[in-house]
Amino acid sequence: MIKKFVTQFALSGLFLAGTLASGQTQDNALLYEVTGPGLPKPSYLYGTFHLVCPTDLTITDAMKKAVGESQQVYLELDMDDPTMMADMQKAMMMPAGKTLKDMLKPEDYTVLDSYLNQKMHIGLAQMGMLKPIALLSMMYMTILPCQPASYDLTFAQMAASEKKEVFGLENLSDQLKAIDKIPMEEQLKGLVDMAKKPEEAKKEFSDFIALYKKHDMAKLMNAMKTSEFNGGDFSQYEEGLLTERNTSWIPVIEKAAKEKPTFFAFGAGHLGNEKGVVNLLRKKGYTVKPVE
Repeated sequence: MIKKFVTQFALSGLFLAGTLASGQTQDNALLYEVTGPGLPKPSYLYGTFHLVCPTDLTITDAMKKAVGESQQVYLELDMDDPTMMADMQKAMMMPAGKTLKDMLKPEDYTVLDSYLNQKMHIGLAQMGMLKPIALLSMMYMTILPCQPASYDLTFAQMAASEKKEVFGLENLSDQLKAIDKIPMEEQLKGLVDMAKKPEEAKKEFSDFIALYKKHDMAKLMNAMKTSEFNGGDFSQYEEGLLTERNTSWIPVIEKAAKEKPTFFAFGAGHLGNEKGVVNLLRKKGYTVKPVE
């Protein structure tokens, strides 16, 4: 059972952190066309929300056209890497001999264990060896009124149906290093807070989705930054979660787009503000314009 949950949802939990950001986005848009020096044809950027209900996952004609005109797809991780899920399951485990029981206050352990048993019929006795980020993905599953869907998996499936290769902007260890910079006590606090206030967490997540669907990136990023379920002041980890990763992605994006027209999809929080992917590409001389 643990393997099933981690395989299906740990990835979404990892990606949620990549959607957090602060600052204003430059355009109320999710899809962008990239043209400029050295690019024989346009490439495209799309900002995803990594965990949604199927009814909230919309693939527009413009998105289909962008994927169709591209010859390859880049996601944050290489979703068709046959070793990725096995690597992720291993990476989601606590260090040998360690469990969350060693790190939680007894009263917090009881709250979280009771929540998991009530909502998932499996508790920390079975899942306490998982890292908080793995539990987070499962807990988001409990507050959604559906079997979650993923833009990232959808784009990977679209690429596969058109026999296009899928690549990753980074590898799994890069993502885990960014998340590991968040202190364990803050990650755990976010889990316990969600277990204590599931209805508030459900309402907050619903608000996030509504703002995302409206493409109101400024309000969405501010709402995420001030979420009571972050576990602490998330802005202090923005450098590692977003800025450093954005910077490292730029040469990957440039190289891929110069070789072939490419569709790039990653958490919407990476698009905007001064240190976002859109602005970093514009500073390098590329024309990055919103696609309605």
